[in-house]
Amino acid sequence: MNSANPSDRYDAALVAAVFPPDWKNPAPAGRYDLVVLGAGTGGLVSAAVAAGLGARVALVERERMGGDCLNVGCVPSKALIRAGRMAAAARAGAEIGLAPAAGAEPDFGAAMERMRRIRAGMAKHDSAQRFRDELGIDVFLGDGRFVAPDAAEVNGSRLRFRRAVIATGARAGAPPIPGLAEAGFLTNETVFSLRERPRRLAVIGGGPIGCELSQAFARLAVQVTVLEVSSRVLEKDDPDAAAIVAASLTRDGVRLVTGCRIERVESGATGKRLLLTADPAPGEVLEVDEILVAAGRVPNVEGIGLESAGVHFDPRRGVRVDDFLRTENRRIYAVGDCAMDYKFTHAADAAAKMVVQNALFFGRKRVSKLVVPWCTYTDPELAHVGLSEHSAQERGIAIDTYTVPFSDNDRGRTDGQTEGFVRIHARKGRDRIVGATIVGAHAGDQISLPTTAMTTGLGLSALAGTIFPYPTQAEAVKAAGNQYLRTRLTPAAKRALGFLLRLPR
Repeated sequence: MNSANPSDRYDAALVAAVFPPDWKNPAPAGRYDLVVLGAGTGGLVSAAVAAGLGARVALVERERMGGDCLNVGCVPSKALIRAGRMAAAARAGAEIGLAPAAGAEPDFGAAMERMRRIRAGMAKHDSAQRFRDELGIDVFLGDGRFVAPDAAEVNGSRLRFRRAVIATGARAGAPPIPGLAEAGFLTNETVFSLRERPRRLAVIGGGPIGCELSQAFARLAVQVTVLEVSSRVLEKDDPDAAAIVAASLTRDGVRLVTGCRIERVESGATGKRLLLTADPAPGEVLEVDEILVAAGRVPNVEGIGLESAGVHFDPRRGVRVDDFLRTENRRIYAVGDCAMDYKFTHAADAAAKMVVQNALFFGRKRVSKLVVPWCTYTDPELAHVGLSEHSAQERGIAIDTYTVPFSDNDRGRTDGQTEGFVRIHARKGRDRIVGATIVGAHAGDQISLPTTAMTTGLGLSALAGTIFPYPTQAEAVKAAGNQYLRTRLTPAAKRALGFLLRLPR
C-alpha cells in the first residue's frame, strides 16, 4: 500500500485520515502497558480495547491505518462486488419487462470511483486522529521494530512496554512463474487503483479472492479467465457447493481453466501472454491486458526485529504462538494474519479482544475455542462454520447431516434465488450442531444462525422451535431443524402418540 501520491480527492481524503502527511509522533511515555505493532483490524481492536480499559497504549503503523480490510481488502472488494451485482441485476431486468438500453454497459470508472468514495467515507473510524483524540492512544506513524525483549523503536523513538501485540498482517504472495515479475501483475494491493477497464483479465488462483473478483470484473464487462492449478475452484469447500458457485461464474462469462499450470509469462505488443499447460487445451497461449494474482498470502514477519525480541517465526506460517496467542517471549502476543490460521477480519477482531484479556488481565482465553464462520462473497455466496462432512470423517466424528435446498424455500422462489442449500451437521443421534455450509444469495448473513447456536450450545431443536418471519430465506435453517425433529418420531413414538389420541376425553 502506497501511503503517498493520492490520485483523486477520495484517495486524498483516505490518506489524510489513515496516514496524515503532516502527522507528528508524540513523545514516548516512560513505559507503556501495551505497544501494538500494526494498525490493521487486530492492532486497532487490541489498542482500542486496552485503552478503553485504562491501559497506556502505543500504536505503531508504517503504512496506512485500517490495514488491508479498509484499504485493499474487505471494504473496496465488497464495494466493487456490489457494483457488479447492480450491473447483473440491471441486465436481469428483462424478466419483468425492463429492457436495458441498446449497447449499454457498466461504467467501470464510475464503479471504481464509487468504491473510492465509500472507502474514504469509512476511513474516519480507523483514523490516526480518532485513535489519538477520542481513544487517548499514542499513535506513531513510521517503521517500527523490536529492539529488545521489552522495547520497540519507531523513527528513533524507543517505546518500552509491559506487554506487546504483533499485528502486522500479511501480504499477497506471488507464485514463482518465469516472466511474471517482468511482465507485471496486480494483487489485491494494487487492483483497486485501476481507473480504466482492462478488456481482458487473467486471474491466477481460484480461491475465495480469485472467485469474488473474477465475477465482479466479469459483471463489469471485463473478459475474465481464472487459472487454477487444482481440479476445481474453491477446493477447500464442499464440492457440490463449490460447483454451484462455479456454474454461476461461468454464466457470468468467466472462463474457468482448472488443472492448469502456467509455464511462463511474456510481454508482447498486444498484451501479456501466458503459456498454459492444461487439459483439454495443452500449450494454449492466453493473451490478456492485466494479470491479477490471487494465489495465497504471506505473513509480514521480516524486518520487524522479532529476533531481537526473542520471538520465533516462520516466513511462510508467521509468528509462532500458543493457544493463548502468546509467543515464546511471554511479554509478547500476536493476532491476525501474521499468526493465525483463520485469516479473516472478524477472526482478528475476536482474537484481539481475547489477547487484551490474556496479556493485561490474567485471562486464559484460548483461540481454539473460537467458533469462526467465513464467507466467500460471490453470487451466490458460500459460507461455512465448523466441521464439514469431510473434516468430520477425518476426525472420526460420527454426524447426521440435514440439507434443505433453497428451491424448497418460498422466499427463494419469489426472489428467483433458488440456487444452493442450507446444510447442517450434528452429532450422530443428537441435535448438537458441529458445522454448517450454506450456499445461496444471503449465505453470509444466514451462517450467523448456526454459528450462534454452536457458540451458545443451542441445538437443532432450538432452531426448529424458533419463530422465523415468513417468508424469509433464513427459514431454510429452521427447516433443517425440522428435519432433525422428524427423525425423533420413531415407530415407537408414533405408537405412543396414537395411544394418546385414542384415549377418551
